[in-house]
Amino acid sequence: MIRGIRGATTVDSDKEELVIEATLSLLEEMIEKNSIDADDTASVFISTTDDIRSVFPAKALRKIEGWQYVPVMCMQEIPVKDALPGCVRVMVHVNTGKKQKDIQHVYHHEAVKLRPDLAMIRKENH
Repeated sequence: MIRGIRGATTVDSDKEELVIEATLSLLEEMIEKNSIDADDTASVFISTTDDIRSVFPAKALRKIEGWQYVPVMCMQEIPVKDALPGCVRVMVHVNTGKKQKDIQHVYHHEAVKLRPDLAMIRKENH
């Protein structure tokens, strides 16, 4: 079964090192919390809001040992009015035997506002 694992983070400004650092931290936590193996990963989609233009956040994935051959694509989010600024969103498509309810989606910084319902579910289950 292929499942999608979501994650998002934000940066305070569009600086390459900040975008890479925030994206790397997010990806590492998503991989750890969901025990993702690169060989079980079909693809990774990374999107940014239109105010991030300094770097392709996919460069962060290439810093993780063993992830060099996983297909990754960057794209821009649709410019929705009042959208969360400085946002990087990630979708990892992974082959897993886990049930949907056992997938741990990860949200950092201001991005926790995107899915407060998931934050509440995690608190209730721990």
